[in-house]
Amino acid sequence: MRKRKLGNNGLEVSALGLGCMGMSFGYGPAVNNADGIKVIRKAVDLGVTFFDTAEVYGPFTNEELVGEALAPVRDRVVIATKFGFSFKDGKQEPGVLNSRPEHIREMVEASLKRLRTDRIDLLYQHRVDPNVPIEDVAGAVKELIQAGKVKHFGLSEAGVQTIQRAHAVQPVTALQSEYSLFWREPEELIIPKLEELGIGFVPFSPLGKGYLTGKIDESTKFDDGDFRNSVPRFSEQNRKANQALVELLGRVAAKKKATPAQVALAWLLAQKPWIVPIPGTTKVHRLAARGESRLSTGI
Repeated sequence: MRKRKLGNNGLEVSALGLGCMGMSFGYGPAVNNADGIKVIRKAVDLGVTFFDTAEVYGPFTNEELVGEALAPVRDRVVIATKFGFSFKDGKQEPGVLNSRPEHIREMVEASLKRLRTDRIDLLYQHRVDPNVPIEDVAGAVKELIQAGKVKHFGLSEAGVQTIQRAHAVQPVTALQSEYSLFWREPEELIIPKLEELGIGFVPFSPLGKGYLTGKIDESTKFDDGDFRNSVPRFSEQNRKANQALVELLGRVAAKKKATPAQVALAWLLAQKPWIVPIPGTTKVHRLAARGESRLSTGI
């Protein structure tokens, strides 16, 4: 798989990463450990070098899964994880953010153990904490970088002013936010700012939380534990209204002898050379189907 550089600080990763959240969190029951490990290691075999997790996924179990799966190939891959939430008795406190510097340091030590590694390649603030100045957050991560425990600093779902202020303290390597044919809001302000500052962009939900695969319509029923049940875009009425986009994507894919998912990912990759989508899956057979096999055919 081809490589891309995120930011101006030398972080090179595969052109597509693997978002690991859905194996443990958000889309219904977690996969069993053996199946999750199989998917992650198959991704490595296919050339993926960039793997995304977070302490809150589970919580904690997704980092453990990623750590176990990647331990044998640790020096060949880039692991990204995130901090920013508050936990009590091993559970996330709903709606409570925590990016205090002391919490960041504690989180990194715990994540290093779960990930079975001595460094975190890319550490994101998962959500901007209004109670902690972003300069303090960036300063805490800068100290961790100086100590060798973190290699690169990232932000997730931050606005342009926050990005600018953080970058002035510790260069930001990448921003992770939602971006796809289904959600194009970053094009207005975020992407121009990232280009100005030399920051990479890691789109999550690059397949529109599954919608752009063409496998979801207004009649689809989600598992009780699936967060899409509470997302307005996934109401039955809105899915029906947006079906025209999926149908158009399907027609383009048919002409290219590709899948809708491949076209959606190729479109993202064509926007900027420093964009690295992180589609997720729990199925081995879907890895190759979403890979770069079609990216050299002009899609």
